[in-house]
Amino acid sequence: MAFGTQDDADEVMNEINMTPLVDVMLVLLIIFIITVPVMKHSVNIDLPRAVNTPEDAKPDTIQLAILPDGSYNWNGKAVTDAELEANMQAEASKEPQPELHIRGARDVKYEKVAQAMAAAQRSNLKKIGFITDQVGE
Repeated sequence: MAFGTQDDADEVMNEINMTPLVDVMLVLLIIFIITVPVMKHSVNIDLPRAVNTPEDAKPDTIQLAILPDGSYNWNGKAVTDAELEANMQAEASKEPQPELHIRGARDVKYEKVAQAMAAAQRSNLKKIGFITDQVGE
């Protein structure tokens, strides 16, 4: 008693099985039904607006020259020790803070350079650089 012939097994099935497709669609439908009410209960927040303007404020540069006789020049102007520290404190309070470039003469005593650096430290100047001359000059 045979239920089918040999030719029935060789035939290609030409219908799409819809059951897995329907299962996936039902799962997606349930997920959307659950998540949509959660998304509607949002909190409105007023975020601050950012300004996109570039900052052109470059810090000034202070040229402090220590001459061979031990005197100080503040941007080309001779200053005393008391005026030097007062100038440094005034510049340290600015925003942005200027850069202090110290140029010591070749034959100046190191003590004068150290005093200038100590005054800058007491004044809270943060950016200090040293200007040197090339050997051939």
